[in-house]
Amino acid sequence: RNLAQLFSLRDLRNALMGVSVVVGGIGLSGLTLYAHQTGNIRLAGISAGVSLVFVLLILIFVVPPLARNASREASQMNLPFEFTTGGAVMLVLLTVVGFSAWNTGNNLLFLVLSFLMAGMIVGFFAGSICLKRLDVKMRFPETIFAGEPTPILVSVTNRKRIFPSFSVVAEVRGKEHERSIAADELASILPRRLAERLGRAPMIRKTLDHIVYIPRHETVENRSEHIFPNRGRFVIKDFELSTRFPFGFFRHRRRLPARETELIVFPKQIPFFESADDIPLDAGKLVANKRGMGQDLLALRDYQPNDDLRRIDWKATARSRRLTVREFAAEDEKRITVILDTMIPKDEEVSLSLREKISAEQRGKTVVLSERFEEGARIAASILLHFAEEQAELRLVIDGEAGEFGVGRVHLYEMLKLISFAEPNFRKISAEPVTDRLRILNEPDDSHRFFVTANADNGLSPDALERLKIIGF
Repeated sequence: RNLAQLFSLRDLRNALMGVSVVVGGIGLSGLTLYAHQTGNIRLAGISAGVSLVFVLLILIFVVPPLARNASREASQMNLPFEFTTGGAVMLVLLTVVGFSAWNTGNNLLFLVLSFLMAGMIVGFFAGSICLKRLDVKMRFPETIFAGEPTPILVSVTNRKRIFPSFSVVAEVRGKEHERSIAADELASILPRRLAERLGRAPMIRKTLDHIVYIPRHETVENRSEHIFPNRGRFVIKDFELSTRFPFGFFRHRRRLPARETELIVFPKQIPFFESADDIPLDAGKLVANKRGMGQDLLALRDYQPNDDLRRIDWKATARSRRLTVREFAAEDEKRITVILDTMIPKDEEVSLSLREKISAEQRGKTVVLSERFEEGARIAASILLHFAEEQAELRLVIDGEAGEFGVGRVHLYEMLKLISFAEPNFRKISAEPVTDRLRILNEPDDSHRFFVTANADNGLSPDALERLKIIGF
């Protein structure tokens, strides 16, 4: 069944048509040759005309898919240049003009051919020189959130003594996964070596900046913005500089080594009130039964020397005829527990064929298995970000894995990193509840607890329901 998913009806149709057209073209070529040898001029003319039709069919149905696949494979290889669409058209034009000039001996056609060849040669060497002796540096911010413009500093240094560089595109290449998301399915239907080759995660290319002009012996630094559409990781493998200067016939490229760096893309930020609009502003604040600087009244007492005059309660003073001051209760530190439930109903899993998964990866598109779970990840992250601004003690629980309470930026980023890597767990609605999750939900503690879940039922005790603030997604 999985093997059948590798090939769609369209693939089989194109393959069958391609084979038929090629075999038919070869047969007609043989028929034309036979007609010439036997002197049958009429048969030769008919077969030659039909052969031209088959050539057109080959150009329409066979060449484009092969060209697309070849271009995709070439982008993964470290080739110094590749033909652009304009370059391919120019190559065909050169072939036609050259064949016509050779056939007719027309000097004008030879002159046109020389101009075309000169343009191709000059364009090739000018583009190649443009990328020589260039160095690139890129600086990424400490935090990256999905769906938001990420400021990136791109610095390109031209070390050439004489020539400047023009129209240079700076890109970063890397991987989102070590293995393809379809690797396990491929291993079950293909031989081991072939499955390992096809199961490698493809290199993804992200364009960061286009620098129009870099003078000789100078450095140009630009601030660009790039949007990472989804949460997760992106491991930088190398940099790539490319140019189509001067005529756009070739795309020259040069890959430069980079220190392998893992970029963590946190979930998209959403306003806190969108995810929990009915949560009181003082959620998580625990009032202690002792004197302090809080806002809740603890007691009234007689005035003592050195008391703050602003704490005098004048109404109580008038009633008792003695100076009376207000005492306020202290407030303990806010303690917040965010529990992210990764269980999603099985029938909500995005169903993609093996071919669709591989095709999406090759195009550099992230496969989102559940938009509903992505919403839950955004809600959990927004709660953590909101209470981190209020210096609350935070703890994250994902299913049965409970973290420790902590404060500060480093602790916050560690929790957001865990959410960035979390994956949905698709289960049938009737499946048994997860024991570790129930243990975490039912255990008593002194924190304010937010339970972010797609199914809010399930084995929770009445006490747990009272302690939990359940946020559905």
